[in-house]
Amino acid sequence: MSSEENPQPLTGAPVGQQLQQAREKLGLTVAQVANTQHLRVVIIQAIEAGDYAQIDSELFLKGYVRAYAKQVGLDGDAVIADLDQELQPLRQQREQELEANPLVDIERRRRQKRRIAKALLFVAVIVLAAYLVFAFVLPRSQSEQAGPETPEPASVEAPETSAAETPSANPVVADSGVNEPADSAAVGSAEENDSVGEPADGDGATPENGSALTEEPVLADTSGAEAMDDPLGDRIPVVEERTEPALADPPGIDDVVEAQLNMSFTADCWVQVIDADGNRLVSALQRAGDQLSVSGEAPLRVVVGAVDAVSTIRFQGEPVDMGNYRVVNNRSEFTLTI
Repeated sequence: MSSEENPQPLTGAPVGQQLQQAREKLGLTVAQVANTQHLRVVIIQAIEAGDYAQIDSELFLKGYVRAYAKQVGLDGDAVIADLDQELQPLRQQREQELEANPLVDIERRRRQKRRIAKALLFVAVIVLAAYLVFAFVLPRSQSEQAGPETPEPASVEAPETSAAETPSANPVVADSGVNEPADSAAVGSAEENDSVGEPADGDGATPENGSALTEEPVLADTSGAEAMDDPLGDRIPVVEERTEPALADPPGIDDVVEAQLNMSFTADCWVQVIDADGNRLVSALQRAGDQLSVSGEAPLRVVVGAVDAVSTIRFQGEPVDMGNYRVVNNRSEFTLTI
């Protein structure tokens, strides 16, 4: 029989026997099938013998059988269906063995305890969250809602009303104070007119005296009106006189004292000089024989890195004695003032 023919599996025969018969019809050996499937010969022999216990996983077993059936020309789905029927008793046997195994029972109990612990933890978290909401969040929200509805105290509005009414009270008092002298002056002028008018008829006085007497209250009224129109006129010059001394600059602020510093060196020395404004006048290494001359606003802060390398120091033309200042590790820091 040629290799191109597709042998049909025997109905009702075990899967291993079907594969073996198909292999033999094609003239293939177990070793050839094992080499093609990249499997050991023992695996192919176990499949043909129906000893499926030698294969650890059922998934691997089905993969081996499907590839074997495809190689020998059988229908892989039909062969897998027959294999499922053969594996059913084996599955039941394995389940019984697992049930009888005490380790499996212990593991099952552990899993059950873990599920119960997770459920209890979840319930505890929910209860805690509900307690926090009812204990803190709800009272705070209620207090915030009730806060704006509370009426404001009357004392807050009292200053506003009093402040608004006080400016209008002053003119009233001023008017009353000014009008009283005007009225009294008018009354007095009327009485004087009457008293003057009576002698005028008897003594023959001229009307010029009467007109002069009637003009005096008018002048008093105009001066009182001017005082009433500008009640704050006398206070403005006082404010201007007080601001003039504040704007005046105190003497001596713009005076800047310049200081002159001269130094000579007999060896290498690092020197730094800073003036009163914090400006760094010099900060460099001076060589032997160098002459340093700087000027700036006093006082001058001087830092000498090697005291023994300084030949002379003159400040404002006068020599400076280094022995008057503290020297640590041949380094000195001092301030020169005028």
